[in-house]
Amino acid sequence: MSKLISCCGLDCAACEAYLATKSGDREAKLRIAAEWSKLYNSPINADQINCEGCLSEGTRFAWCFKCPILACVLEKGYQSCAECGNLPCESIRWLYDSVPEVKENLIALRSSSSQGS
Repeated sequence: MSKLISCCGLDCAACEAYLATKSGDREAKLRIAAEWSKLYNSPINADQINCEGCLSEGTRFAWCFKCPILACVLEKGYQSCAECGNLPCESIRWLYDSVPEVKENLIALRSSSSQGS
C-alpha cells in the first residue's frame, strides 16, 4: 500500500478512519468510535468516523476543523509541515511524542521534495 501523507505527517492510507470511510465499513466505524471515545475521553459516534484526508475536498473528521497543525499549514500555504523551516514547532511536537512515525514521514517528504528541486 502506498502512503498518503497528511499535512502533519500521519499516513492517511494506514488510518483506520480513512480506511473505514473508503470501504464504507459501518462495523469498523462503530468499533473505532468506541475506541476513540475511550482514548480521547470524548463522545464520538460512528457517523463522525468519516475522513478522506485533512487536505481533501471531501469529508473530514471533526477534529480536522480544530486542528492547530492543519490551521498552521493552511495559513502558510503549505501542503505539509515538511515545507516549514520551523519544524518541529510547538504546534506539532505533541504529535511527534504520541505518533513517532509522523516525524519520519515528514523527514522523508522533505528529503524527496529537496531531491526533486
